[in-house]
Amino acid sequence: MSRKNCVIFSLLISCLLLISPITASGQSATLKGLYFPIKSYQPSDIPVFAENKDKLPIPILGSDKHWLELYWFCWEMAFKNIRKPEPGSPFVSNYIDEAFSPNLFQWDTHFMLLFWKYAHHIFPAIRSHDNFYSRQHSNGYICREIRESNGTDVYFEGINNTVNPPLFSWIEYEYYRFTGDKERLKTVIPALEKYGEWIEQNRKKKRTKHHLYWQTNLGSGMDNSPRKGSGWVDLSAQMAMHYHALSMIEIITGKVNNFLTLKKMADSIRTQIQHFMWNEDDGLYYDVNDAGEQQKVKTVACFWPMLARASYPEHVQDMIKHLEDPASFWREIPFPSLAADHPQYHSGGNYWRGSVWAPTNYMIIKGLEQYRFHDFAATATAKYLDGMHAVFRKTQTVWENYAPDTLQPGKPAQKDFVGWTGLGPIALLIENIIGIHAYGADNQILWNILRTDEHGLENLTMKDYKVSLRCQERASADHPATLSIDSGKPFTLVVFKGEQIRSFQVKAGKNKFTF
Repeated sequence: MSRKNCVIFSLLISCLLLISPITASGQSATLKGLYFPIKSYQPSDIPVFAENKDKLPIPILGSDKHWLELYWFCWEMAFKNIRKPEPGSPFVSNYIDEAFSPNLFQWDTHFMLLFWKYAHHIFPAIRSHDNFYSRQHSNGYICREIRESNGTDVYFEGINNTVNPPLFSWIEYEYYRFTGDKERLKTVIPALEKYGEWIEQNRKKKRTKHHLYWQTNLGSGMDNSPRKGSGWVDLSAQMAMHYHALSMIEIITGKVNNFLTLKKMADSIRTQIQHFMWNEDDGLYYDVNDAGEQQKVKTVACFWPMLARASYPEHVQDMIKHLEDPASFWREIPFPSLAADHPQYHSGGNYWRGSVWAPTNYMIIKGLEQYRFHDFAATATAKYLDGMHAVFRKTQTVWENYAPDTLQPGKPAQKDFVGWTGLGPIALLIENIIGIHAYGADNQILWNILRTDEHGLENLTMKDYKVSLRCQERASADHPATLSIDSGKPFTLVVFKGEQIRSFQVKAGKNKFTF
């Protein structure tokens, strides 16, 4: 059943839940938020796009300027979806709304934060997580979907379907890397630890051969995907990501002993994924049943181990063959949620039986990036953005998902969806087309020079200062790149150009480098 039907069901039963809210463990709803220090909402204003546009990063593109239409449209829509808690709601912070329903969705919020970080100095969107932490149950459980009106959990079709991808730790760590806000990490550790404990106790089926994690279609977010098994590739990879990110958070905040334990847990999951889920002949990872037998369904979930660093580099090369294959995942708009050679594939989308989705495209492209397949990541991003722009020209908006073969919105799909659809036109444009990755925690910017036209990024806020970066047009990729950098403070710039890498110490003010 689609997310839209979930919303209708939620509205029908909301009155009953107002009278007697259910919890994951049957305990009183008053026992929520024990592991998070913020207990009440402190009113603050909602920023307006028109008043803040000049504070956002400005992409520079000598060619492909049509993508800038998507970039600014998505920012404008994103600002319209900032919300204050409703009167009487127990939420503790203003938040970014997923533009879908009167409920707050967990994994939508996670992925929206990955482009909202570029406006962290305008609106601290990471605090959208606070509303989930404040509604965390005493046993660690956090529901995938929470009513914005009153903070009650939405239990659609039972508790088994109410755990979304557990990405809180990964997002908190990625946000820290960008902003350098160490103080926030200290406040979220107890909630992250407790949530991981709940997953361990409730998403591992006893007496399986593989000892990996189970999920449901609705829980995974891939509502109608034709999958089965007791060991799911995506949830298992996501738990490896959880432990890795949490280990980094703990060592950053001085908890060295916890770091070692968590690192071992992440490594153990990666080993099990590799042993049970990798298929050497097919070159993909598959879900498994109790006996560890692979359930061979080719979906975008097969690629999560890349992002979790559970893959060997040679296996990533095998997976790329599927991503590049027009008969499989390389369609008019890449990457469909179900491979085109599956009998249930739908060229018009049909939700998770073919539609192209922003979070899974982001996952795949970032997984490729982990293994330095930057050229293919950029090529895939460009094809994705071109497809989005073609639909934008027809409909004057962006959509929840896209048809893989027809340059149309997916069927079904919600319009004006920013929402996670902002990931491509904002985050992937900056990071995988222009090639810039900013790490405020390290006072460092990495720039992967892939283009030969003039390109760059102006007005980027890194920590508490502005940076503008521009690469002049070149005759070819073999020619030297001339870089102009204007910065409010010193930082380290690491430039990748083909197989070459060079580090530059940028001074406050104007700088010029040739590489």
